[in-house]
Amino acid sequence: MTMPVIELHDLTVYYGRRRGIEGLDLAVEAGEVFGFLGPNGAGKTTTLRVLLDLIRPVRGRALIFGQDCRRHGPAIRRQVGYLPGELNLPPQQTARQYLAMLDAVRGRVVEPAYLKQLCDQLELDLDRPLRTYSRGNKQKVGLIAAFMFRPRLLILDEPTGGLDPLAQQAVIELVRAARSEGRTVFFSSHVLPEVQAVCDRVGIIREGRLVTVERIDTLLQRQQVHRMRLRFAHQLPPTVFSLPGVTILAHSGNDIMLEVRSGLADVLRIAAEQAVIELETIPLTLEEVFLAYYGGQGENHAQPVLA
Repeated sequence: MTMPVIELHDLTVYYGRRRGIEGLDLAVEAGEVFGFLGPNGAGKTTTLRVLLDLIRPVRGRALIFGQDCRRHGPAIRRQVGYLPGELNLPPQQTARQYLAMLDAVRGRVVEPAYLKQLCDQLELDLDRPLRTYSRGNKQKVGLIAAFMFRPRLLILDEPTGGLDPLAQQAVIELVRAARSEGRTVFFSSHVLPEVQAVCDRVGIIREGRLVTVERIDTLLQRQQVHRMRLRFAHQLPPTVFSLPGVTILAHSGNDIMLEVRSGLADVLRIAAEQAVIELETIPLTLEEVFLAYYGGQGENHAQPVLA
């Protein structure tokens, strides 16, 4: 087996008496896109900053490429592209001057053709002062700065923040291209549909602790919730399905939509007795799974963190 690109071992950060993260154990494999989910204050940005050695843990270790992030920070950062959640850019420089400065620090390794490709994909003009840019265009500069070195690892904190839908899709395509080249992406986001669209695995962090780490398809299948739309040959009173663990989401004419958390066999038996003519299962989205965890429904189903 190859060495994980990112490893966290009992990683713990406190801000005074306030906990940032506690006891995080995690491994991100080479070539995968890993989604890191949690609301504001859950500990996502704190974790990313430890990886970049911007803050230091009170306990535990963080490693990238098998190297300790505290001991080998400069060497690690030369192989990482980072987009912070709060991006500060020099207002007097143009975007071209800013990116050229970053390239000079790295030893002038950026391929001009690839830089142009990134600018074309994100539809960004590099020759205006950064102070004149909108929030979305500043975000594009940050994205280009992260991607243009073709780093082995990309750490992206809310990468589509402030972008319009077309630019959001362009970011998804950039992430997919990075994965196809064998690079690794650690992707922190609130935008759950894009996480579902691009990530291989996802970790959900709650109040500084990991709730679960799973492949997205496994996470969706593991939820003990069934949503279904049933059509009957005749109109039924919705009280037919007044059962424990069953919620009637919609009722119109001969159609009933149900959410079933328990008693699925009883629901199917009643449906057969009432001459059901059509039954459609509606899959849950990652957003619904995420909200289940944060609403207290998912903790009973949480699995051990997978390495």
